[in-house]
Amino acid sequence: MRWRAADHGLEFLLAFNGPIHHVEQGDWLKFDVTRVETTPERPHGLSYSITLHAPGGARLVGFDNAHDVRAAGSRFKHRGIVTDHWHRTEKDPGRPYVFKDAETLIDDFFDEVERVLRERGDGLRVAEEEERKGAK
Repeated sequence: MRWRAADHGLEFLLAFNGPIHHVEQGDWLKFDVTRVETTPERPHGLSYSITLHAPGGARLVGFDNAHDVRAAGSRFKHRGIVTDHWHRTEKDPGRPYVFKDAETLIDDFFDEVERVLRERGDGLRVAEEEERKGAK
């Protein structure tokens, strides 16, 4: 039997699934992360949506692979497949994201969260966690 190193970044990401993490100024973080069967659209075996929201619920930044995004350089042409992508602002329909591994995804997400919160004059200190109904 061959020994395989554990993917600690993946386990760390999966551990965030479920609760909503409220930060002091009312913004909140939501993680929907589950293992799925490996497919051409999800070669890493993950279905994920990790997002930062304003107090009123508007998405401020997010990384996900839940829907299609427009092809690079096109305002209208969709590829017709689910792809890894990210939303830099609340109005950004999505731009391609190159998924390397779970640890890099976490780093990239929190880099963007820190950028957005800094622009808003907010901090990232988690004030409370809220369990979501139906979250696993």
